[in-house]
Amino acid sequence: MTQTMDAAQTGQKKKLIGGGAQQRLLAFASLIVLLIGFSIASPNFMQTSNMIAILQATSVNGVLAVAATLVIITGGIDLSVGTMMTFTAVMTGVVLTYLGMPLPLGVVTAIATGAFCGLCSGTFVAKMKIPPFIATLGMMLILKGLSLVISGTRPIYFNDTPGFDLISRGSLIGEIIPAVPIPNGVLILFIVAIVASYILSNTVLGRYTFALGSNEEAVRLSGVNTDRWKMAVYALAGGIVGIGGLLIASRLNSAQPALGLGYELEAIAAVVIGGTSLSGGRGTILGTLIGALIMAVLTNGLRVLTVAQEWQTVVTGVIIILAVYADMLRRKKV
Repeated sequence: MTQTMDAAQTGQKKKLIGGGAQQRLLAFASLIVLLIGFSIASPNFMQTSNMIAILQATSVNGVLAVAATLVIITGGIDLSVGTMMTFTAVMTGVVLTYLGMPLPLGVVTAIATGAFCGLCSGTFVAKMKIPPFIATLGMMLILKGLSLVISGTRPIYFNDTPGFDLISRGSLIGEIIPAVPIPNGVLILFIVAIVASYILSNTVLGRYTFALGSNEEAVRLSGVNTDRWKMAVYALAGGIVGIGGLLIASRLNSAQPALGLGYELEAIAAVVIGGTSLSGGRGTILGTLIGALIMAVLTNGLRVLTVAQEWQTVVTGVIIILAVYADMLRRKKV
């Protein structure tokens, strides 16, 4: 009987892995098609400056998407990543510009603020049993309001903090290899992705992240404190969002308190396009990176073709619907 159950579980696992790999392959093929299509449509698309702009845009959305991936794998959702990013940027501005503290303290503030906000969301979901959609929707509004209140509805500039703009716009790789001026923001994205991927694949937190999304009740009945691990996942995701806040603030050299709404939609779209299931229990960081690149290439390509911003928003909405529908079809096959 045990052998039969093990065989069934192994077969189910192979189906899930196969489905995920197929989705990643399809996403990568879509990325190549988009690159070729936009290159043919506009000779300006493949210029080096435009490719760097795409990578720069991917760095922020990609970091947010990595954070969203962790939460979605648990079977939850985080609608607050956009305004949380803004709030961490504003708090960084308070520490660096208003208080005149050194740059390293500003970096720590951004990550710690994000982790604390994520912990709050995780507490609402795990301890208070509020559905993730409602809990993070409420947190989104709270953080948006706090960003406006703390900043006085005005941008906070980092002109008096030397080197802050280099966090995102500088290029360590470009200093070593001048022909490859890849921005630091992209380098930070890949570092974050590698660390997150390692956590998911090789740590206890990673194993429980997948287990919570697959069957939380079974994990709880086995004696695991599911609330604690769920809160840890949300806190980790929040810390990663804090890094995204640093990147966007460095890229703009300012903390814009009205910025943030809408970023969560692109992040979630990137996650789903990359093969992470909205029902939880399945997903990869590699797939999310591919999804983030697709979103950045699509947005940039439409802009190069002078498509109106309104239609770009429509396209994003259509992509989200199609990606979720594809995920539903994939789960039915499994």
